[in-house]
Amino acid sequence: MGTYHSRRTKPMPSILSVGTCNPEYPLLQNETVEFAKELFEDHFSNIDRLLRVFQNGQIETRYFANGMQWYKEEHSLQERNDKYIEKSVEYGVEAIRQCVTNDHYLQRPIPINDIDAILFISSTGLATPSIEARIMNILPFNPHTKRIPIWGLGCAGGAAGLSRAYEHCLAYPSSKVLVLCVELCSLTFQKNDISKSNLIGTSLFADGVSCALMVGDEIRRSQYSSQSASPKIRATQSTLMPDSEDVMGWDVKDNGLYVVFSKDIPNIVSSWLQPNLVKFLLDQDVSLDQIHHYIAHPGGLKVLNAYAQALSISNKMFEDSMHVLRDFGNMSSATVLYVLERFMNKTIEEGELGILLALGPGFSSEILLLEWSSD
Repeated sequence: MGTYHSRRTKPMPSILSVGTCNPEYPLLQNETVEFAKELFEDHFSNIDRLLRVFQNGQIETRYFANGMQWYKEEHSLQERNDKYIEKSVEYGVEAIRQCVTNDHYLQRPIPINDIDAILFISSTGLATPSIEARIMNILPFNPHTKRIPIWGLGCAGGAAGLSRAYEHCLAYPSSKVLVLCVELCSLTFQKNDISKSNLIGTSLFADGVSCALMVGDEIRRSQYSSQSASPKIRATQSTLMPDSEDVMGWDVKDNGLYVVFSKDIPNIVSSWLQPNLVKFLLDQDVSLDQIHHYIAHPGGLKVLNAYAQALSISNKMFEDSMHVLRDFGNMSSATVLYVLERFMNKTIEEGELGILLALGPGFSSEILLLEWSSD
């Protein structure tokens, strides 16, 4: 790979810390296979063949907000959403605390009342006032903290949240910003939905919460970071594919959210991602062979393979994404920050470049160009 030398012609906000919170009910994938078989076997004559998707996806463990029995019972939309609000606040508080006190990344804790803005990202429940407002009544945030709730970006939401935090830090270079992603995908599970989309979703999606701390260029990284180099955001790109609403998302019905998940997603990724990414890099005077690291949202094993195929690179470039998929499943927007945390734990050389990437409903992509720097 080539070497990139930053021209530093514009500010580059830094990501200083990441925190996560895993819900309290871990389940092995073979346990969810038995659950799915019990649920779907009367509706599919080829159920044993269809259930191979649970093993083929390479997921071993996932975390959920409830034990298995809860998902075997009927629940109203109100009951699901009440649980979403309760658990989102509980887990969100913990992820924020982990993020601002993590001594692996930070020399000292960041006081909560020093946070200037908080972006809340989710697509798996509804709340007004939004979740970050409820969290602000528990943690000692400054009452003037800017609240930026973002809903509906699905798996692209974590990367989009970082992009919007980057823009906030460009506008306010002395600011400290939190990006909090809360996704309780299991609370949307519909036991009476016998579609193949629901079967795929049952094999793949999980619950997870993650939080990232970003600071503007006027905040001296060396005053807070305990890392030799931190990822800085050089540029971002949001892209929407026209007329692609049916690729992924929710159908909203009387008793909740029903998953929409097209079988064509890997093919779409293979054909659409490469020109999209190459154009973005060209705009930054960077080529694909100068990218050292890929921090990719693991939408599933087929999606990770499609990334590698589209970019003509080795699957090994997505090993960290694969590890997160194996150990946690697809936690929608929160997942890419779990992958980012793995990179935060590595020693990465000054000046190395990375791409942080996620795809979501719309159909859409969010791409960030990262540069590791000790400045």
